[in-house]
Amino acid sequence: MPSPFENTSTLSRTLLSDQAYDLVRKSILEGTLPPGARIVESELARQLGVSQAPVREAVKRLVHEGLVISLPRRGSYVREISEGEAGEAREVRGLLEEAAARQAVLNFDAAARSHLEELVDGMREAAVSGDLAAFRGFDMGFHRSVVELSGNSYLPRLWAVMEPSLLGLRIVGDPGFPGDWTEMAESHQRLVEVLADGNRARAAAAFLNHATGVEA
Repeated sequence: MPSPFENTSTLSRTLLSDQAYDLVRKSILEGTLPPGARIVESELARQLGVSQAPVREAVKRLVHEGLVISLPRRGSYVREISEGEAGEAREVRGLLEEAAARQAVLNFDAAARSHLEELVDGMREAAVSGDLAAFRGFDMGFHRSVVELSGNSYLPRLWAVMEPSLLGLRIVGDPGFPGDWTEMAESHQRLVEVLADGNRARAAAAFLNHATGVEA
């Protein structure tokens, strides 16, 4: 299997852990390092041209985020996806976004629309270029922004707890999604329009359906 880091130049000597973290995380989010893949710190360090210490720190951060699991005496692996766990995460995400959207309608203004549409534009560009890691970043940012727009101080805290799991379980922007990524971006533009309509019940239903997969 070819290394996902073959074309990576040697990292600079500053902030090595952050750079190693960004590169490994990007490979996981893009699916280059697939679920179940073993992460061998010494091999990654060699490929990245750094010592093993910054890679070890990067892996610890990824474990904390839920993207990697570390098993005693067995090593570290990209987290595999359980259908049951993914279903539970979708259910909780749906409830959270349903509540957030209902409140976000009350705070939706021109600035909020502009911000969300910038994120949708980012998704469109990432879809065209095939940059799935960037797509997932814009996708996650979109939903995080709606949760923050709710004005409920507890909902963003709950989202922050869930976000690593949503990424790790590929609940948001699944690299294995077989459909049209451009259409996926457009589905978010439709969510913007629903918020702009000002109907709280309709917005809540739209975000619940989107989160649980009723709408792609």
